[in-house]
Amino acid sequence: MKKLFKFICSRVFVINFTLATLLIFVILFGTYKWLNGYTNHGETITVPDLKGMKFKELEAFLEGKSFQVKVADSSVFILDKPPGVVIDQDPAPNMNVKEGRTIYVTVTRTVPPQVKIPNLIDVSQRQAEAILASYGLKVGQIIYKPDLAKNAVLSLMFNGAEIKAGADITKGAVIDLVLGDGIGNTEVEVPSLKGLTVDEALFVLQGSSLNPGAMVYDECGRFSSSKSVSSGS
Repeated sequence: MKKLFKFICSRVFVINFTLATLLIFVILFGTYKWLNGYTNHGETITVPDLKGMKFKELEAFLEGKSFQVKVADSSVFILDKPPGVVIDQDPAPNMNVKEGRTIYVTVTRTVPPQVKIPNLIDVSQRQAEAILASYGLKVGQIIYKPDLAKNAVLSLMFNGAEIKAGADITKGAVIDLVLGDGIGNTEVEVPSLKGLTVDEALFVLQGSSLNPGAMVYDECGRFSSSKSVSSGS
């Protein structure tokens, strides 16, 4: 024990211990400084907001900004969004991150998916509109035809042609609804309009479920009669 204590107190041990301690300190300090520089400790940049931008524009936008960008998901389809547009990103906008960070973006589909036309025959207008919306389809014109089933779907039209249930169509397409007018081909008596003002005549026609045809005025510019009327809603 005395020999050990004497060795610890010797000049040789003190010198070697001091040198070893200094060497360890230098190694640790050098490692810390290297890691600090390698990871850019304390140096951050703000993530830009990429939402709403087209993906093909991102490369030029991020040039010189020390960011990389990659697509995380491109299978999303949204009716009111154009194709190839960023709708989400990670990291989020305005976050502080290290230089060289990769931003992962979600973009809308370039090619809309296909859906099948649902069977809407005899369905009410309100139900048809709700079902079409659930399929990602839009409602276009409402066309009435003589039929006793009022506001019931008689057929579906796409680009002016009838389209059947089960047909494939691009999601987001506009579908016109052909509905029954609730009257059908019922014949009604044409009321007398002579002596009435235009507004009065139109009111009487509407009450009889008739639509005005061509209006003829006399030489004084007064309403004389209607050349024709047609049955309608």
